[in-house]
Amino acid sequence: MSLFEATEESNRREAQPLAARMRPAALDEFVGQQHFLGEGKLLRRLLKADRLGSVIFYGPPGTGKTTLARLLAVESRSRFRQISAVASGVKELREILAEAYDLLSASAQRTLLFIDEIHRFNKAQQDVLLPDVENGVVILVGATTENPFFTINSALVSRSRVFQFELLSNDQIKVLVLRALADKDRGLGRHDIHLHDDALEFLAEVSDGDARRALSALEVGVLSSDQRPLEFTRQLAAESVQRKTVQYDRDGDVHYDVISALIKSIRGSDPDAALYWLARMLEGGEDVRFLARRIVILASEDVGNADPAALPLAVAAAHACELVGLPECQLTLAQAVIYLACAPKSNASYVGISEARSDVRDGRVLPVPVHLKDRSYAGAKRLGHGKGYQYAHNHPDAVATQDYLGVEREYYRPADRGFERELAERLKTIRAKLRGKGEGGGGKAE
Repeated sequence: MSLFEATEESNRREAQPLAARMRPAALDEFVGQQHFLGEGKLLRRLLKADRLGSVIFYGPPGTGKTTLARLLAVESRSRFRQISAVASGVKELREILAEAYDLLSASAQRTLLFIDEIHRFNKAQQDVLLPDVENGVVILVGATTENPFFTINSALVSRSRVFQFELLSNDQIKVLVLRALADKDRGLGRHDIHLHDDALEFLAEVSDGDARRALSALEVGVLSSDQRPLEFTRQLAAESVQRKTVQYDRDGDVHYDVISALIKSIRGSDPDAALYWLARMLEGGEDVRFLARRIVILASEDVGNADPAALPLAVAAAHACELVGLPECQLTLAQAVIYLACAPKSNASYVGISEARSDVRDGRVLPVPVHLKDRSYAGAKRLGHGKGYQYAHNHPDAVATQDYLGVEREYYRPADRGFERELAERLKTIRAKLRGKGEGGGGKAE
């Protein structure tokens, strides 16, 4: 490298934000994702065996997808090429693949092609990659924040290993912040800075597992202050952080994960967890009508007749949301969520209708017993419809000894909780009478 090239490279590096400058130069410096990159884990084993194939990195921003792709190129001794699916098209893609083929043929060196936001490529663009991925001409590393099993062609996914990135822990964020403060070449080590413990704790907490966010706040705090030595306090840290943006996509993977967590928390009778997931969705801009609908469904599916008041309360909450809207209807949603979480639970209604529908779909369709058939039209009597029908109100407790199905089935099995405990006792008596095993079988046919 010439003197001018070295100067130019230094100038470019100086212009980079701290998070870009502090990207690790070696795999051992990489922080996080030990569930697949730790010693003995799959990705580490593939690198040691020199068997790195195409991979898809799936996870939230700021967790190291781009950084790890660059390091994989170094470890596999491959040429690194990077494009963005947002800005690149098929023409550029074909040119890179052709260059990769020529390089492999001439020198046996492979090309690691990193495609950021690969889910933005349409099906035709993704299909262009298939032959060279399958033949090993390129090592494809596709990065996406969207679930690849929904957004990337199944043919491409099947030819790649999917590694899911997790948000960095608070301790891992702290390691990166302290490393940036100590590094005099790439970081902020040339500045005289005293980072307070509570400021470090705040940066780790508010970054939400996003290393880029933490390092950006640190850099803003240092460079925006003329004080040297600098006392980097919690107040300075708070002033250096932009307003927190809750990661939430109303049409994406996070949407389904969070609503799943909300429903399962209510079902599991944990009002505190339920309120947190409700707040997460509200802060993310979720449609309150969607939340109200899910709460109404849950009232029948998971509470049912263990607390018959749950469904009308949920329906009333849904109507209230339509009536008052945000922000006031958050109180209504919170009230409904707390009530449902604390209510006794039963899925007997859900299980019952599921089993009945399964019998209808998969078994022989049962004919309507003759005594239950409609006899309101002329000629019904001549067909024998309604003959022998026992009018329930002519019998004690309005229960007649009578078969209403034609076969013996028990779809509804009340839980031993809440109001269903009372229903179970009553149903035991009713079923005995229906089968002619109880008392009070008198009354006339209608």
